[in-house]
Amino acid sequence: MKLLTSLLILGTAIGSAAEKVPGRHESLKQEIRQSIARGNAWLKTQQKPEGNWDDDGLPAFTALALTALARDPSLDRKAPFPEPLEKGFTWLLAQQKEDGGIYNRGLSVYNTATAVTALVASGREAYEPAIVKARKHLIGEQWDIDKKKETDNPNDGGVGYGSKDDRADMSNTYLAIEALALSKKVIEDGKHGDQPDLDWDAAVTFISRCQNLEETNSSEWASNDPKNKGGFIYGPNETKAGEEKLPNGRTALRSYGSMSYAGLLSFIYAKVSADDPRVVAVKEWLGKNYTLTENPGMGSQGIYYYYQTMSKALTAANVDKLKLADGTEADWRNDLGHKILAAQRENGSWLNDNGRWMESNPVLVTAYTVLSLEGIYDSIPE
Repeated sequence: MKLLTSLLILGTAIGSAAEKVPGRHESLKQEIRQSIARGNAWLKTQQKPEGNWDDDGLPAFTALALTALARDPSLDRKAPFPEPLEKGFTWLLAQQKEDGGIYNRGLSVYNTATAVTALVASGREAYEPAIVKARKHLIGEQWDIDKKKETDNPNDGGVGYGSKDDRADMSNTYLAIEALALSKKVIEDGKHGDQPDLDWDAAVTFISRCQNLEETNSSEWASNDPKNKGGFIYGPNETKAGEEKLPNGRTALRSYGSMSYAGLLSFIYAKVSADDPRVVAVKEWLGKNYTLTENPGMGSQGIYYYYQTMSKALTAANVDKLKLADGTEADWRNDLGHKILAAQRENGSWLNDNGRWMESNPVLVTAYTVLSLEGIYDSIPE
């Protein structure tokens, strides 16, 4: 009886101790919190007197900085906004045009989608009318040749940089989808009246046209070869990663990292199920090509954009550990978090030595990276 009692006491003690043991990411979480604070402190020093960040012709820079500041875990959300946020949002709202877009020098989708995400991150009800107008602009930019709703044109269902310029692409499509998904709660209660919505079926068709998966993509370039199966390219007939000559004489357009994470995130926001072959295939490609030393297929080009899409996609997909090709699992939060922490500069900013896609701009890259860290931080289970 005494032995049984002792075992019960010991078991209770062990259980209590286990409950007090910090989670596997507890140390990382604290490091990330400090790194976010340093990154955002540097961003605040870069704000222009008018309230914007960097190029006033591209409100997306300001929107990214504002989102990073608004999602800071140290921000007191019950208190009035600090001056940088108040001033920044005032400037951003002033850029909204009559058509609902938030842009200045073209690229209306890129700028508007990024701005909507920032306005949603603010949590302010006063910004809802601007969000509703901007949502209409994004929805109006979805491709639908001749309004037939048949998605016959490769661009149909997708979204480009704006004004139906010349093609749709995965980058703008994912940003628009993300903005619409995150802002949907603004219109759900009906207080803003009946609102239009994206043609989600057409959007999924477009996304599928950008994936190397023969079962769901009939495009001539789509391939199930081991290097590319399941991954994504930039647009229905365009990749930034070059071509792959296959043994059967066909030519595949190479899949690459950042667009593959953008594809996964788009499927999730479009509510494509986790067991759908397209979702399964892109996760397998990401597992086979898991790395933090490069943007797979692109080297150092766009690597901070890659980190951000990775953080967002794996968080949204509820991936705790990513299954790799050899059957092991990667603790992506730990890997990505430490990779980013090690790259932070003394002044709190980040910079890519490879300047393609504007990643030589420390404001842009620091905003990307703070958002990546905030995604990791928020996804760590309590």
